[in-house]
Amino acid sequence: MKSGIVLEGGAFRTIFSTGVCDALLDAGLLPDYFIGVSAGAGYGISYLSRQKWRNLNIICHYANDKRYMGMGNLLDRKNRSYFGLKFAYEDIPNQYVPFDYEAFSAYSGEAEAVLTNLNTGKADYYPISCTDKHFTVLQATCAMPLLFPIFHINGQLYLDGGCADPIPWQRALDKGCEHLLVVLTRERSYVRSVEKSDGLIRRHYRKYPNFLDTMLRRADAYNENREHLFQLEREGRAIIIAPESTRGFSRMEKDVEKIRALWQDGYFKGHAAAPELAEFWKKD
Repeated sequence: MKSGIVLEGGAFRTIFSTGVCDALLDAGLLPDYFIGVSAGAGYGISYLSRQKWRNLNIICHYANDKRYMGMGNLLDRKNRSYFGLKFAYEDIPNQYVPFDYEAFSAYSGEAEAVLTNLNTGKADYYPISCTDKHFTVLQATCAMPLLFPIFHINGQLYLDGGCADPIPWQRALDKGCEHLLVVLTRERSYVRSVEKSDGLIRRHYRKYPNFLDTMLRRADAYNENREHLFQLEREGRAIIIAPESTRGFSRMEKDVEKIRALWQDGYFKGHAAAPELAEFWKKD
């Protein structure tokens, strides 16, 4: 049976997940299958390339850099994203904080990212390839509505994978994984509510009724998804790691001390879970 890891998105809250993954690298633990959503995929590839602390270094160094994120990027007609796309997805990995493509290609497992199809309103799953130096799939899975442009891939239109499948544990099961580690970016007690931006989303994406239907149901769907996941944990089929608290931590957090603290929470929790996870992944 295959082992698998699922990383939820959550923009900069995903620094918690990178702490967990850095602890797993300390323990030499890599799964047979990886799937990430949004920043969970974007940051998760550093885990698969065994580059410990890489994500922490990037966020701490560039969270307050306007080239990385800021309204100026969104207003730039050549960029149309809150994040500087070329800077974040090309300049940083290929120049400033190099991504180890060779180490990533040596990962023997399978890696996928979740994208939301605007035409169907459903999740599509794409392999994460080390041959694309533009990281197009990773840009698309991170493409938060209203803050990113729409991405065109294989004749389809895509935005943030978290819209349709925010915690893709079912995809991992469908891929044959029986022993799952799921890393959440919200505390266990979290309940999602309807977001204030729903009105803007309804107007901005009115051409895509299936996508709008998904967006308008996403709070209830997310909460139900978590309940099913916790049941999987009670059945002994998953280990779940979640942050102690994300209160006061913005998804675009710029306070480096808060960023380091959330990473540390993940790092300590990852180390605490590593012995159990090692046995869990060796069950068969």
